[in-house]
This record gives sequence, C-alpha cells and structure tokens, in this order.
Amino acid sequence: MSTTTQADTGPVWDWAAGHGPVTGALSATTGCLAVATTGAAAGMPPGWVLAVGAAGAIGHTVTSIRDRLAARTVGMRAASWLVGAGWTTWAMATGPLSWAALGSLATIGVGMGAAARATLLHEEARELEAIAAAERQVARELSAERRQIAAEWVDRIQRVCGVTVRVLAVEMWPTGTGFTIDAELPPGGITYDRIARESARLSADARLPHGCTATASQGIDQGRVLVDVTTVNVLAAEVTYPSDYGPLSLHSGIPWGLRTNADEIRAYLREQCALVVGPTGSGKTNMVHTILAGFARATDVLTWVIDLNAGSAGLPWVRPALDSSGQTADGMRPGVDWLAASHEEAALMLDAAVRIAKHRKMAYQDLMSKANTDLLPISDRIPQIMIVIDEGAEILASSDRESRKLAEKILEVIRIARAMGIRTVLTALGATGAVLGNLMIRREAKVRVALTGGETEGMDLGKQFPGSRGLRVDQAPYKGAGFMGTPESPAALFKSWRILPNQIRDIVAATSDRHPTLDATSAKAAGPDYARRWDHVRTAWMRDHAAPSATEQDRQQGHTDGLNLSALREERSADPLSEDELARKFREQIDAQFATASEPGHPTREPEQPPAPGLNLSALRNEDNAARQAALALLLAAGPEGTGASAIARALADEHGTTRQTVVGWLKAWTEDGTAVRVGTGTKARYVHRRHAPGASPEE
Repeated sequence: MSTTTQADTGPVWDWAAGHGPVTGALSATTGCLAVATTGAAAGMPPGWVLAVGAAGAIGHTVTSIRDRLAARTVGMRAASWLVGAGWTTWAMATGPLSWAALGSLATIGVGMGAAARATLLHEEARELEAIAAAERQVARELSAERRQIAAEWVDRIQRVCGVTVRVLAVEMWPTGTGFTIDAELPPGGITYDRIARESARLSADARLPHGCTATASQGIDQGRVLVDVTTVNVLAAEVTYPSDYGPLSLHSGIPWGLRTNADEIRAYLREQCALVVGPTGSGKTNMVHTILAGFARATDVLTWVIDLNAGSAGLPWVRPALDSSGQTADGMRPGVDWLAASHEEAALMLDAAVRIAKHRKMAYQDLMSKANTDLLPISDRIPQIMIVIDEGAEILASSDRESRKLAEKILEVIRIARAMGIRTVLTALGATGAVLGNLMIRREAKVRVALTGGETEGMDLGKQFPGSRGLRVDQAPYKGAGFMGTPESPAALFKSWRILPNQIRDIVAATSDRHPTLDATSAKAAGPDYARRWDHVRTAWMRDHAAPSATEQDRQQGHTDGLNLSALREERSADPLSEDELARKFREQIDAQFATASEPGHPTREPEQPPAPGLNLSALRNEDNAARQAALALLLAAGPEGTGASAIARALADEHGTTRQTVVGWLKAWTEDGTAVRVGTGTKARYVHRRHAPGASPEE
C-alpha cells in the first residue's frame, strides 16, 4: 500500500540560510535557557559560563574589526555575548524557570533583536555609501575626460564642418580603441551627412593614426548624429580566425570579420545576397575561406562553390574528406556540399538550384501556411543553399558564350530563389561599372565588402556603397582590410580574419557531423546531377593533379638502380653518332651489365650455356604489347559511351601495372591514327573506339 505525502502550505524553513535579527535573538535566548537549565540540574559552576561568554565576545570583536564593520556593530555583538553569559550565570544560581528569570530573558531577546536590526541597517547604509562614493569617483574621472572630449569635438566639428552641435553623451568603447559621440544637430534642417562627408578632414584635424577614422552616421532621430572615432589602428595587425568552431545559424548571422572597435560584424543572408570585391593581393581569397568557414559551422546551411579557376577556392574544403578514390574518408563529410570547377559542372549545379527553388515553392505551401509566412522556414531539416561563386561578377560581365549561359542561370537563381532559401555570394576583382552595372546585383546583393589593400584602380567605393560618405581607399591600405556594409550596419572600415590552411582542415573535421543534409523534397528535385556529384568520374580532376609518389618522382627524374641511359645521352651530345652506331653502343652497354635474352626468332650467342638471370627486354616488350591490347579491348568494350584514361589505368593496374600517363600516350596515338575518337573537352573528355563513333558503319 503506497501513501502520498502532500506538502504543507505553511512557511518553509531554510536551514542553510544565515540568522537575521529575529532568528538570531531567538537562537541566543533559547540557547541561554537550555544551558542554564542543564547547568542548574547538573550542578555546573556558574563561573564557567562567564568565561565562555567573555571568550565569545573577544572572538567576535576580533572578526568584526577584521571585516571592517562599524563600531556600533562590534559593540552590539560583544554586548550580546556578555549579557547572555551574565543572565545564564545568574539563572543557574537562582533557578532558570522562575517568572523573573523567564521575563528578563524575554526582555534580553527583544533587545538583542532590535539592536541587531539597527546595526544591520547601519551596515547596509555604510556599504551602499561606499559603493556610491567609488562610483562618484569613477564618474568624476570619466566625466572630466568626457567633458574634455566633448568640448574638443564640438570645436572641431564647428571648425571643419561649420556646424555647431551639442554633445549629449560620450561612450567609451570597452575595447579601448575609440569612442562614440552622441550629438544634437542645430535647428535649420542640417542633417548628419553634412558631417559625414567631412570624415577625412575631421580625421586629419584630430591627428588620428593611419587606419583610424572619424565617421558620422544617423542618430536616434533625424536631429541627432553619432560620430564614431577610432583611436587605435586595428587594421594593420593580422588577426587569426577564432579557434572556437562552435555552431552558428543563418538566422543569428555569420561573422565575417572585425570592426575598428574590435566588435564582430555579421552577415545576415537569409534574404540577402552578398558581393565581395577585392583586387589581386587584397586578401579576397582568404576572405572567401572565411566565408566558407562560417557556412561550414552553420547547422542550417549547405554550401555550393563554383570556381572556374581549377576549383581552388573549394578544394581545401574538399580534399581533407576524400580518399584517393574520391570517397569520403572515415565517414568525414567535405566542408562544402558541391564543388564545380568547369562550365559544365557549374551549369549542372545552377540547373539543380533552379529546380529545387521551383519545387520548394509547390511542395512547402502547407508548411509556410502553417508558419504564417511567405518565406520558407529554414532549419537544419530544410537548409538554405548558399552558392559561393568566385569571380562570379566577372562571369556576369563576360561576353563569351559559355559564360553568358552561366550568367543567365546565376541571375535566374538570384531572381526566383530568395523566398525558397537559395542565395549567392559573388566575388569580383574590382568595383567597376561592368561589375556593378547589373540591376539585379545592385538590388539583391545588399551585403557588400570592398577589400582595398590600398589599391585605387577599379575601386569606386561610391558606386559600391551608394549614399555612404567619406570612404577612401587610403583609409584601409592593409591586406585583408577594407569596408563592409549591410542593411543592418552602414558601410565602415573592417578587418577580415586570417584563416590558415591547418585551420581549414580542423574546421572540416570539427564540423563534419554538423552539416545538414538536403531535404528529401529538394534532393528529389535536384535529381541525379546532385546525387552523383561525388562520383569517381566527376571528382577525378581533384586527384589528377596530386603530387606523384616518391617512386614515381624517382622514375621521372631518372633515379633508378638499373640501366643508366643518361650516359648515352651525354655521349651523343658530345659526339653525334649515327642511329646504327648509337644502337650498337646501346646493345654493348646492355650486354656489359646484363645477361640479356635473345631476340625472338634469333639464336642466342652462346647456345651451349643456359641463359643467365638478368634483364629480359623482350619480356618487357611483350608485356607492354599485352597491356596495350588489353587497353584497346577495354576501349572497344566501352561502346558509344566511351571511357577515359583514368578508368583504363585502374582496370589494368593490378594485372599489368600500367600508369595513367602510359594510357594517355596510347589514347593520343590512337586518336592520331584514327583508331579512337575524342569526344568532349576538359574533365568531360571521353575516348570512343572508331567502331562506335558517331557516323561509323557497322562493318568497321
């Protein structure tokens, strides 16, 4: 049988709490009564109680003085011990249970409680007064500094801008790198931009260090102005990407760098596209890696990268997760979800993005209706796709046919996919009219970055940040430094983090299990182009440029333990010989070092002796012919679809040890003599046997 205990509704005692005036007095008086009663019954000498009371008074006096309590508090505590000890001694001698003893004890208890309450209030008042005095001292010091700053800048703004302002507040930045002035503009319709356009003159008048500025922005209303003054140059130093690779969210913003006050600046890209401009040497590639790092850390973002310059922007984020066969190593996922390095692969990616956007509009109508929004709710279950296109602005401005096709697809993605969670980050080499002339880019790419690096050519900051005043390239002459503006914060100086290659590898490993997967609805719309993006054939280009092994390097450089043909080359260069003479010397060198086998169909030089073990060149020649014939058979078996050098080399590697370079040579020779036909270009190139080539007759 189980019972249920219900808590009482009365007061609950907190036995861990300290005594207050009431409970302290009650505890003291009941203790005295208990000691007096017990001592009287046991015949205890009353003098002992006086000794204990005196020791308690001395002890509390010492601790109170050490804690710097008021003299009133020290006296009250010592008196409480002595009065309590005196009553206990008297009660033990006369009887503690008489009405006189009990009444006097109650009076003592009330007195103790009242005295404790009074001293407690006095101590609280002393503590508050001490805090207030310290704050007043700090305020006086700060107020003096702020009054000096306010007076100085009122005079400076009047002298430089011809505007008389009234400073309402001066806020010192916690980082110690500057301050902000909140000022009221004079009547007469003067606006903040009257001061903003004189930023350079104000900075010069204030003798600010290079890399420091005085910039004006809108205040709390149109009659107020905020002047941010940077006093410490934070742009010159290289700031490494933070080592905290914790999770991020698209909705809380992705950090891209630091403002001059050392605060992080974040890009909010749920609805906005981004444009990053930077000439060669300005740190644009490093900025791209910083952006990819933020996307890799996000739990609701899938990153697709298009880089037609050999995929260099995305390869560092892919290679740590792929083994030699192109598959993920130990279950690790790449830092980017799709990488395109050719026009063909980029077209597949953009077509898939368009299909996803259109299908999401139909498939998620119920979800958006339930959420009462016209924007697709982005989460780790339905991630946003961020397409980073390195030098994508140049693709939009290019005139060649392939780039024009890609440009049309990029603009279509930007135009139709905002609500469905597909946005782009474009980079460009300069802020020119050709780059910024597209209305779609100017309208959608509201997050803008200009990495100047001191470069003045092709950096029209007024065109990239329309409406912003006082921005000059020479304010940010350092690598990785420039200007950044978002809909949430006006264009101003900032510094991009420096991200190192080992950090990229660490971020790929740390965030591998954090990447979301494309929702099933979107994956179905993306089709096989997306599902097979990591197929061996489509990622072969990522491995073809891998460094050769030590053995291959030795072979390429001629570092072998066998026959040294360099001697013949040197001899030939010193004394040109005829082909017959060269062949004769070649055979003599072989015969001198190896016991060679006879040529097929010819008798040996010494038939009476068994052939000595050594280098058999005819065997190598036969093996080479066998491998060549096997490769030709594979080419014929591939049919109209054809095959490539990598596929043939893998098929022959175990049995013949054939390398890809050898197969490439065979395919080139077969193409020249008409045995094979090359179809496609670049990574899409295939070789088809002439029997299966388009237009070939069945009899061939």
